[in-house]
Amino acid sequence: MAGHRLTLELRPEKRSDAQNRRLWSMLADISRQVNWHGHKLTSEEWKDVFSAALKRTKVVPGLDGGFVVCGQSTSRMTKAEMCELQTLMEAFGAQHGVQFKAWEGEQ
Repeated sequence: MAGHRLTLELRPEKRSDAQNRRLWSMLADISRQVNWHGHKLTSEEWKDVFSAALKRTKVVPGLDGGFVVCGQSTSRMTKAEMCELQTLMEAFGAQHGVQFKAWEGEQ
């Protein structure tokens, strides 16, 4: 490594692959089963809804006159944040009668 500068970053561990797989499984279940205020949302749209709720993000005017939600990317979430997000999704699912597929993956 001679001649190269190195940096060391100490940060909480990011979400696991198992957490990510479970996230997308849960989002697919919600997307199939919930009609949200007259709209069927995609898994990606539901991800935005939940991550915005978790982080209390802000909404700003978009370039085209619409609005943009400034949220946190789930790929940057820590393991703890991902657990919190999935707990929020489980509570939402319970309130809306969502039947989640059984999950065997490790968190």
